[in-house]
Amino acid sequence: MQIGDMCNREVVFVEKTESVLVAAKLMRERHVGDLVVIELRDGEQHPVGMLTDRDLVVSVLATDARDLERLLIQDVLTRAVVTVREADPMNEAIRLMRVHGVRRLPVVDADDHLVGLVAFDDVVEYLAELLGDLALISTAQRRREEKLRP
Repeated sequence: MQIGDMCNREVVFVEKTESVLVAAKLMRERHVGDLVVIELRDGEQHPVGMLTDRDLVVSVLATDARDLERLLIQDVLTRAVVTVREADPMNEAIRLMRVHGVRRLPVVDADDHLVGLVAFDDVVEYLAELLGDLALISTAQRRREEKLRP
């Protein structure tokens, strides 16, 4: 399965030049714990980072930051974004999450435009569904045998 087939295409994002207060309010309004941080280039969204609720606590609140309206997202981003292409197979997303120690990956198209987000939970849900289908094979085989040879 390709990542583009399973990713969430409704991505909550914020521009890197916005304030951390705007980001926090957006997380609250949209009921999410992370935002894809983007930069607009020629009118297209390019992911440049991820901002999590944990980032806000560790990098902003725990440092006694005073003016949250003037503190910009780009000032607190500490790591480069890891992305996955929508045409990549699921195992590539799993590998990237493991190697980089991240639970969410922005999904980009061939031109590095933001098209979605895939999370650890999405992968687990898909794999659980596959394992459930595998578990039903034995039951289906027994039923088939009972019909063929009563």
